[in-house]
Amino acid sequence: MTIRAGNPKERQPVVIADTINMSHGSGGKAMRELIDEIFVQTFDNDLLSELEDQATIDLSQFYKSGDKLAFTTDSYVVDPIFFPGGDIGKLAINGTVNDLAVGGAKPLYLTCALIIEEGFPVKDLRTIIRSMKEAGDLCGIQVVAGDTKVVGRGQADKLFINTSGVGIIPNGVKLGAFQAEPGDAIIINGTIGDHGAAIVGCRQDLALENNIQSDCQPLNGLIESILNTGKKIRCMRDATRGGVATVLNEFAQSGGYGIRIHESKVPIHSEVRGICEILGFDPLFLANEGKLVAIVRGEDAQDVLACMLEHPSGKGSAIIGEVTEQPKGKVVMATTFGGERILDLLLTDQLPRIC
Repeated sequence: MTIRAGNPKERQPVVIADTINMSHGSGGKAMRELIDEIFVQTFDNDLLSELEDQATIDLSQFYKSGDKLAFTTDSYVVDPIFFPGGDIGKLAINGTVNDLAVGGAKPLYLTCALIIEEGFPVKDLRTIIRSMKEAGDLCGIQVVAGDTKVVGRGQADKLFINTSGVGIIPNGVKLGAFQAEPGDAIIINGTIGDHGAAIVGCRQDLALENNIQSDCQPLNGLIESILNTGKKIRCMRDATRGGVATVLNEFAQSGGYGIRIHESKVPIHSEVRGICEILGFDPLFLANEGKLVAIVRGEDAQDVLACMLEHPSGKGSAIIGEVTEQPKGKVVMATTFGGERILDLLLTDQLPRIC
């Protein structure tokens, strides 16, 4: 094999190997071939193709777009790495984009770092990186820098990915749980627990037959539409690990108010509910990868809901509850049986390695 020169967009693919080996993380020829063929050619942008130790970005676009920089990072260790509705690559892009977007930011650039276990199939790596590229194009972001490490067999579980992202928060946008007031509405953008149920349903030790697809999707387009309504959005958060109930607890504890939701108004797929009943899970605590929880001024709730329902990522949106004066720092659910139940934080994850 030779190290190719010239524009990476003009290079033709070559066969690196069938599986990843230690030389692909050595810093030499094999690693350069891996980076060139799989990463640079797939992500295909001028900032990455320079192959410097950093991406150099013109700040003028930031100044034009807003007055605050949003910056986040997340790591992905999901098991299995391919699941109904997505894979670890799609998850990594959407997850980091959503972390930026729920703060009101317009996501712009991401970095990507991978830890790959020796023996990992190259064809699977190609599939995952292509998935990341497709997800990035849909979100309108670019992967502009990255890193690759290879570890020995048994020192990692196939593939771990870290993505960091930056975005710009437009002038005048300020979101935070502290802004919520009693009478504000709680809105979610669709059925809950789909990602967690999809993962548990395809794990080999359970092998439950179902048609559940992960809800893995970008939320930046939906959030931009919400913000453009001009209505008062108090705060937003994506309900990933810990699910909707954990996000609501975080809001209540940060803001010092109560939250009341209505079990009958929370949208849940029947198959998700069925898996939860079989395994003893609570869907309110199951992970999502394409769901946001928003607190909206009460008088604006119906207008915001109508906007969400018109967007492809908000077809199943619903108002599920409201902010209350009491009990401060607590989340209460009105059950379908006519009683009430405190939704407290779980001590441990219902399901590990979910994202």
